[in-house]
Order: sequence, then structure tokens, then C-alpha cells
Amino acid sequence: MARRLPLALAALGTYAYAEAPPPAGNVHAPLVEEIYTADPSAHVFAGKLYVYPSHDIEGPPLPDIAPFLNSQGNAFKMRDYRVLSMDHVGGPVTIHPVALDIKDVPWAARQMWAPDAAFRNGTYYLYFPAKDWQGAFRIGVATSSSPAGPFKAQPQPIQGSFSIDPSVFTDDDGRSYMYFGGLSGGQLQKTVDGVFHPGGPREADRAPLEAAYTPMVAPMTDDMLGFAKPARAVDILDADGKPIRADDAQRRFFEGTWMHKYRGRYYLSYSTGGTHFIAYAIGDSPTGPFTYQGRVLEPVDGWTTHHSIVEYEGQWWLFYADSHLSGKTWLRNVKVAPLEYDAEGRIKTVKPIVTGK
Repeated sequence: MARRLPLALAALGTYAYAEAPPPAGNVHAPLVEEIYTADPSAHVFAGKLYVYPSHDIEGPPLPDIAPFLNSQGNAFKMRDYRVLSMDHVGGPVTIHPVALDIKDVPWAARQMWAPDAAFRNGTYYLYFPAKDWQGAFRIGVATSSSPAGPFKAQPQPIQGSFSIDPSVFTDDDGRSYMYFGGLSGGQLQKTVDGVFHPGGPREADRAPLEAAYTPMVAPMTDDMLGFAKPARAVDILDADGKPIRADDAQRRFFEGTWMHKYRGRYYLSYSTGGTHFIAYAIGDSPTGPFTYQGRVLEPVDGWTTHHSIVEYEGQWWLFYADSHLSGKTWLRNVKVAPLEYDAEGRIKTVKPIVTGK
């Protein structure tokens, strides 16, 4: 069980955090305090709002599987998923029983990180990354007749999947796409042509003048259990049509991709990693290319930042996480804030509010 601890406002570079009295309902406040939650993927299913977070747990970091893996992210040792639901933003939040446990996934050895969910033809799908028994991240899929689970995992990960942070977007024409990938401990930089190289680079960035790594995208099969075509890298460009460079730490992709559609255009948003922004780019196709536009979210309290964007009851909402309750970056709590656009469709940057010192 999570405990309310004194808030430790960690300084991240020169960024400061706004402070304010607790707002009405749970806007900018932890959605739940009974468990630690992070990496929220929010969806509207059957007229209700469901959030699929990762489940942070206390305790010492995991040991490396093998010295040659040179692992990162071992403090994030999550092993199951709990679904949150609510009838209205600002109202009571239900924490559902365990939706999927790593012990029930035959191929998964450790670290069930940020998940996502989808619905088609009466079935709910939970997509999740986990390390296999060789220490490589793969992406699995589990199914249920209920949006809250329990979910039953497929016996093998999705063929051709690798790295972390799956996010599934279904377009107006019914076609679905998975976006995935994360650097550093997310291993995207260790995967070449779909093959995991455990001795590959530990660091996230390419040479400074090279194009930065970008997330992967793959169309889904009709049964939502696999890729219809091999995954390929997404193009994220600057205003001059050139790829965002690896040394552009404030704009380049690091992890946590999310896709949503607004007024007929496609918004690809993602975390920049060590600079702690949620950035976004806009395109005319779900597979890109996308042109960088700006920031969705300024830095939060804590190192990691991972989000989702959803429209519910006539309002757009940004779900994110910080370290408000624990002061520890690996023990996080999910929050929500309203999201607004200007007349040209640009997202108005959200500044996180820290409440309840």
C-alpha cells in the first residue's frame, strides 16, 4: 500500500513547479494513493473512462540478468497491471483487481512496463512490454471480455516486436496501428533490423549531427494480435523538413509515444527523456511524416514522464505521472489535467501544478 509521504520537490535543471491549493476533484492531484501508478494510457470504453497504468512497487532494484547486458532501469521492476476507471473526471476512481500478472505470461521474465489497451469486435486487448528470459524487451498482448480484465496473455510475444511503450491507435476507417520504442533501458538502440544485440550501445543518442532515433510504427492485423507488416521508423521533422537531430535534446524522441487525432490531423506526442518534456508533432497520415510543433507538458516532479491524451465528455484530457507522493522517481502517481488547443490546432502547453506539500 502506498503511504502519503512528505513531498520532495526535486529540482530538474532550472525548471520550477507551480504551487497551488488543491483544485476541485482530482485535477492535477494523484488519482489514487493506495498504490503507485505511472505511464497512464487512457481510453473511453462503453461510455466510461478507463486508465491503464504501469504499477510501481517498492523495494530494492532488480539485479542484472547477466553482466554483459549492462542493464538500465532496474529500479522499475513492475510485475502486474491494475486498471483504474471513473465515470467522470473529478469523481471517484475505482482500482480494479489485478488485470494481468507476470506469472501468467509464459514468455515474460521481468519488468512489465507501460501498457496500452484497445477494443475491437467485443474483445478488449492489453498490450504490454516485458523482458523475455534472454533479457530482451518484447511486446505481448492479452485479451478479455471486460475492459478491466482479467486478461489472458497469448503464449508468445508479438512477432517482430521489440523495445517498450506500445501504444495502439485506431483510425476512423477502423485500421489500427501500434507505435512503440524507448531508448536507454528501453533497448531501442540495441535493436537492429528487429534483432536484439545485448552488447549494443548503452546510451540513447546517436552521433550529434545524425538523425535522432524515432519511434516505430506497424499496422495491426484484423485480429489485433500481430503486425500486418514489419514495423518501420517514424519520421519526425523540423519546420524545414529535416529530421530532428540526435543532439536536439529538447525536441528529439526518447520514449512514451502516443497518437491522437484532432480535426482530421494526427498528433504524435512523446517524451524527450532527460530534458523532461512531452513534445508533439503533427502529420496528415497515421504513419507520418510528422512535423515538430512544440510541447504538451513541461517537466514534472521526478525523472520519467509518460502520458496519454483522450477526449471524454466534451473535453480533452492529458493524463501524466509524477513523483508527488513518494519523492522517488520509480514510485509514481498518475494525474490528469484539461488539455486545450488554440484556433490553429496547436496544443496549449500544460504546466504541472504541485499540490499538498
